[in-house]
Amino acid sequence: MLFTITLLLASVGLTSTIGLAMPPPKPARVETKLEKHGDVRIDPYMWLHDRKSPKVLKHLKDENAYTGFVMKDTVKLQTKLYEEIKGRIEKNDQSAPYSYQGYSYYTRTEGDGEYPIYCRRKGSMEGPEEILVDGNVRARGHKYFAMTAPSLSPDERYMAYAVDTQGRRLYTIEVYDRKTGKRVMSIEKTKGNFEWAADNRTLVYARQDPVTLRSYQILRRTIGERKSALIHEEKDNTFELAISKSLSERLLFISATSTTTSEIRFLPSDNVKTPPTLIQARIRGLEYMVEDGGDRLFILTNHNAKNFQVMETTLDKPGIQHWITLVPHNPNILIENAEVFESHIVMHLRENGLTRLRVMSRKDGSLRDIPFQESAYVVSPYVNAEYDTQDFLYSYQSLTRPNTVYSWDFTTHKSREIKQTKVNNYDPNLYASERVMVKVRDGTLVPMSLVYKKGLQKSGKNPVLIYGYGSYGISMEPTFRASRASLLDRGFVFAIAHIRGGSEMGRAWYEAGKLLNKMNTFHDFIDCSQWLIDQGFTSSQHLYAMGGSAGGLLIGAVINQRPDLYKGVIAAVPFVDVVSSMLDESIPLTTGEYDEWGDPRKKEYYDYMKSYSPYDNVKDHKYPHMLVTTGLHDSQVQYWEPAKWVAKLRDHNKAPTSILLRTNLTAGHGGASGRFAVIKEVAEEYAFLLKLEGIGQ
Repeated sequence: MLFTITLLLASVGLTSTIGLAMPPPKPARVETKLEKHGDVRIDPYMWLHDRKSPKVLKHLKDENAYTGFVMKDTVKLQTKLYEEIKGRIEKNDQSAPYSYQGYSYYTRTEGDGEYPIYCRRKGSMEGPEEILVDGNVRARGHKYFAMTAPSLSPDERYMAYAVDTQGRRLYTIEVYDRKTGKRVMSIEKTKGNFEWAADNRTLVYARQDPVTLRSYQILRRTIGERKSALIHEEKDNTFELAISKSLSERLLFISATSTTTSEIRFLPSDNVKTPPTLIQARIRGLEYMVEDGGDRLFILTNHNAKNFQVMETTLDKPGIQHWITLVPHNPNILIENAEVFESHIVMHLRENGLTRLRVMSRKDGSLRDIPFQESAYVVSPYVNAEYDTQDFLYSYQSLTRPNTVYSWDFTTHKSREIKQTKVNNYDPNLYASERVMVKVRDGTLVPMSLVYKKGLQKSGKNPVLIYGYGSYGISMEPTFRASRASLLDRGFVFAIAHIRGGSEMGRAWYEAGKLLNKMNTFHDFIDCSQWLIDQGFTSSQHLYAMGGSAGGLLIGAVINQRPDLYKGVIAAVPFVDVVSSMLDESIPLTTGEYDEWGDPRKKEYYDYMKSYSPYDNVKDHKYPHMLVTTGLHDSQVQYWEPAKWVAKLRDHNKAPTSILLRTNLTAGHGGASGRFAVIKEVAEEYAFLLKLEGIGQ
């Protein structure tokens, strides 16, 4: 048996260089009968749901050992990739500064430190540095560490930030007296979302349910008090709460949101004990965001506007019946965000799949677009912390150009560069990018972004990695990644398929890839993959696919439909047991996502969901090589989904391919937390692809 496995692994080039082959873990099959709407599903691996079981933990460790064994002959390559990618990172670097109340705030990194150091300087960046908190010092003793940026009380006496030391995104807020350096307050079970009240001593924050992780309460607590006082509670388990402060710092907004519906309240920051004022009661399908404009409220909403419009009203008459249109709806332009300053409004737009920034004068209503030149790029607001300002900071990057922060002058209408991220050992002139429109099976034109090293020949033999997501209306932007050069320099083409389910082409693009239209997402990705073959970029023997989270669901659905299309795939923290998870209201995120996937308690949605759910549709196929990753403490996609999926795939796989599972036992949905630690995970993924492609250096 071992001799047979050795030959099998050797035939696909994924065996160890020494010793007998290690067989893949084979978890026990304990069939669990699951019945809904008269339909019966059998889950043989439901027992893996027990996070506290020693047997489950042993199985995950066995999977890691197996993956390590199969990938053993790539260890040197992984080390080389790690050093190569790490070498592009400037060890001693700092972010572009932003101004707030006479200080320049920024973060910097130092040496081999994994985490940012939060700093500020009085006046300009020429002033003496003041370290607010060193993330490396605070992270000591923790295998995983994440923290929010520190926030000072209005009088700067106190500093607060939130920390997560498990990766489950359940934060503890810590408050320190800056005079003594001592911790004076600690608040557990929070979302890490909080704001200071104007009294300098009170925090208003969002509390999470420790099991479902739903933010369901907004509370306040004053330094010196042992208990928090409730401000607002959300009873509907499909909604979550969040707290934010207006740029004017005059108002605090309490937002209750589901996937497709909003309800917002406000209260003055100098009187957080007053009952919050409702702006507009929830109406199913009505979404809106609110900004304070001093003498009025500005509202970005989809009210009678699929792609959103900007409206305004007064604080004393905030309801929808009083909203007046300021920037009307345009069916060809999605307004994604609007930042309100004392003199101008800056709108973040999306048109024909590309992002834009449009500036509107509050004085005369005149409009002006900030100009950009490249055909495929992404632009977004940077940190803008002051209401009364003449400078707007924004970030710009492309597939070949590192992130650059600019300042736009509202008066001169000109941009000036503040800082471009330094990338060592990288020459942007060596690479080319393009944006193409792919006609998919129903006639829709789907945009796709490509980047590759110049001189590429369409020989049909180039290795290509295609990436996709296509959910929640989240757009996959053509962003720069320094690590990607390690693939491009070895002949890879990197492609991003901007498939339906995102918002790249407007709100209708999102709606065409959700609920009972979800199959469009998978078909778009398959057709974009096929286009790469048809155009001579590659062939199925050199084509690879990757997606994470809901993008992992995409990968799972796609390989069930077209297992022949790819040589290998990477599914990161994949959401693959869709039906079971959406029927389980006890796990995080479920109830808030009925508007995204559908409510399987209703037969129509159950049947449709089951038709594409990766776990439920595993069949006897010749599956491609697979690397599947997860985190033991993942709060977004529970570890057992990929663990069960891998086991079931192996049960049905009829091809001599390797299906690997890597579990980070000390992290959650985002993987490793440090800036260098995460590179090790990237290096393993790249080594997996390069090994399959026969590229050993």
